[in-house]
Amino acid sequence: MRMKSQQSVFASGFTSRAGLRGVVSHIKGRIRVLALVFTFGFIISYPITERMIVWASGNGDWRPDNVEIIIIQPLELIILKLKISVNMALGATLLAMIADLSLNGARIISHSTRTLHENQSPSRLILISLASVALGVMGICYANYVLIPFLMEYLVQDSTAAGLNATWQVGSWLGFILGLLTASAVGFQVPLAVFVLIRSGLISPETITGSRSILWFAALVAGAFLSPPDPLSMFLVGGPVVILMELAIQIERVSGSREVN
Repeated sequence: MRMKSQQSVFASGFTSRAGLRGVVSHIKGRIRVLALVFTFGFIISYPITERMIVWASGNGDWRPDNVEIIIIQPLELIILKLKISVNMALGATLLAMIADLSLNGARIISHSTRTLHENQSPSRLILISLASVALGVMGICYANYVLIPFLMEYLVQDSTAAGLNATWQVGSWLGFILGLLTASAVGFQVPLAVFVLIRSGLISPETITGSRSILWFAALVAGAFLSPPDPLSMFLVGGPVVILMELAIQIERVSGSREVN
């Protein structure tokens, strides 16, 4: 059963100001560690970016027929490598932050608000990390096999219908694909983030449920920025985020009712 001391934290939907200050202070104290994670992620990922670019240029799903990929600026390929490395490093940093908050979130808030808290098992950190990696892989697979092929074909058909030959700049082409891959990998983390926030006491299930329409709108807006401006493309980008968020709410509701009983 959840401790009664956390009910005051949930009273306003969000954690108290003292709890928020504790979380912010904890993150500030982890800046150096997160910076190291980002640095190592960047160093490890940069050497393999060239192989990734070569593989992407030969991927028929990412490069439709009759599409020419060109390089215009001398440093364009280097800038693209840096962009890919930064995105991969940010993903590693986000994973580290989620794992840290899932393990220490309740303790941080309880210490800041001077209330008791339940000790978290180290196995929880392992489960959260595995779940985050699994959701990220699911997001990348969704983008690779469903989202990107559909949008690439859509853009080619749009150019053909206008009587134009498709010639794409390598930075814009792979930058667009990288944005879709990153958005899908991060977007699929939404259910895990919601679950961690609720279990850590940072937010209540009622707040998520009450803000459901705003979250739906935000997901569709994100889809509009990352896809062609038609309803189907917007749904393909933002729809899975909405569905997974609803799934997370239902899982938390069921597991929460079991703990109460």
